[in-house]
Parts: sequence; C-alpha cells; structure tokens
Amino acid sequence: MEKYSQFRDRGSGISPFIPTTTPTSIITKLLHTGIFFFRLPIFLAYSAVFFLVLDYLPLPQVVRKLLLWTMLGIPGIWWIDLQLDGVKRGSLSQQPESRFPRERAVVAAQFTSPIDALYLAAIFDPIFTISYPGTRKVQRVSLLGAVLHALAPPALSPPNPKRLTTLRALVTAHPHRVIAVFPEMATTNGKGILPLSPSLLSAPADAPVFPVSMRYTPADITTPVPGAWLSFLWNLLAKPTHYIRVRVAEGVANTPSDAADEGKEENDEGDDDDDLTPEERRFLDRIAEALARLARNKRVGLTLRDKAVFVEAWNKRK
Repeated sequence: MEKYSQFRDRGSGISPFIPTTTPTSIITKLLHTGIFFFRLPIFLAYSAVFFLVLDYLPLPQVVRKLLLWTMLGIPGIWWIDLQLDGVKRGSLSQQPESRFPRERAVVAAQFTSPIDALYLAAIFDPIFTISYPGTRKVQRVSLLGAVLHALAPPALSPPNPKRLTTLRALVTAHPHRVIAVFPEMATTNGKGILPLSPSLLSAPADAPVFPVSMRYTPADITTPVPGAWLSFLWNLLAKPTHYIRVRVAEGVANTPSDAADEGKEENDEGDDDDDLTPEERRFLDRIAEALARLARNKRVGLTLRDKAVFVEAWNKRK
C-alpha cells in the first residue's frame, strides 16, 4: 500500500480511504462461506421486499422500525453498545430528553458504511440528506438513496442543483422529524474524520446538531471504495455476528444561524471555506472535534477531491 502513501494525512499518517481487511484461516473461510450462502438469498429477498414494497407503505413507526431491526438481524448485527458522551453507563434513562436526538433535531453522523443509514433509520426514523462541498444546501434522499450513496463515487458537485434545499427548510417543513446529515460527504474506513461540508451551517439555531459516531467490529464492513458491493456483502453476511459501538455527543446549537445566514442559504453564497465567518468555522470545528473524540480517531486534511483521485488510482491498479 506504499504506492498510496500520498493519500495519507500528513499530520497523523492516517489513510482513511484504504479498505480494512480481517485475516482469517482456511477453516474459518470455509465456515464463513457456508454462512454467506445461507444468508445471501434471505438478505437479498428481504431487502428487495422492504425497499420495493414495504418502504412505500404508510406503516406505523413501530412496525417500520421492527422491519428495519429484522433486516439488521439477518447478517447478525444484534449487539449494539449505545452511549451518550459524558454519561455513565446505566444512567441513560435518567438523562433529560434534550440529551438525545428527537423531533426538530439534526444528526451529524460519521459516514463509513451502508449500515449507517439502516441503523439511523431503525433508531430515529430520520429524513436523510446528501451534502456536497462548497454549498450549504443538501439533497433530500430516501433511505435506499442514503444506503446507495455509501458506495457511490465521490460527488464533487450536486447532480441536480434545482433539487437542493436547506436544513432550515427541512426542519420547518417537518418539525416532528429528525434530519440526518453525513457532513463528511463520502465514506471512509472509520480511521479519520474528513473536513465537513458547510451544509450544517444551514441548520436553524433552535435545531440542535448532535454528532453521532458508529464504529463496527469487525471493521471490514466499512466501504471507503465505491462500487465494492460484492466485498461488502461478503464481509457483512459471512461473519456470524457484528458489533456496533454508537456514541452520541451533546447537541450543539448553530448560533451563527440568523436572518443574514438564511439569505446566504437561499442565494448559495459564502460557501467557500475562505468566506466562512470565524463563528461558522468554530461551529464546524466543534462538530468535527466531537466526531473525532467519539470515534477515538483524528481529523484529517484529506478532502473529497483527494478521495476522487484515490478512487481513480485504486481502480487503475486492476
């Protein structure tokens, strides 16, 4: 992997785009092969029925979440360690409701795998969005769209700018829903936090932004390389169980958000990093630092454009 050394962060030496592998013995591989071919038709059939039929039905939220937990249970994702940052174990039930994302809140989630969207849907039933560099606007997508985006090529610009909206508009139109944002804009292997999109700056001041980190064990179900569906399905379905460590930081108010910023959102101005105010930079830095702390890793300077160059070099190796 030395030929990909240019895609290491200069400060930390972290390579956030290199796929994670788990070494196994021959006997283990044979066992995993049997598990994979047993689960594969079940998982594909259930996913097809859910995304093509059930996802469009006006089902009660409880039923929808039960269906999603069933989908997560098929590949053995059953052990979830959920903890609030700074809260002692066993005292979750004693925390105020404002300590956990609920209606009229924004979730800024670390982005590493298609499982991220499924888990967020099973917990929060949010409205999913896609962020882009250089704009405060977002694109609203379905749950399936968020899942597919995890293995999509890096998008340096929105495919259809007319379909973009703002977090402020989404919160106003859906005051009883949670809004999910992946501010890193592309998946990593979970070892570093990429620079964040300015899309979080379009959140209204009264909609707290909750940084959320999800780490997986084994970590090979992360998908930093676009289009690697076969290897993802193998790593997901062949292992007996998967463990998710979820950490939620305290909500952060977007205090720079005011009438002037709302005008910026509508005109799509002031989106370059050089045009951000010191208060806006501090807000994005606070979210990024929280994500790095929750994930127990570091922020990196590699951008979405660096990932696009990496993907091109990775594909050429074949």
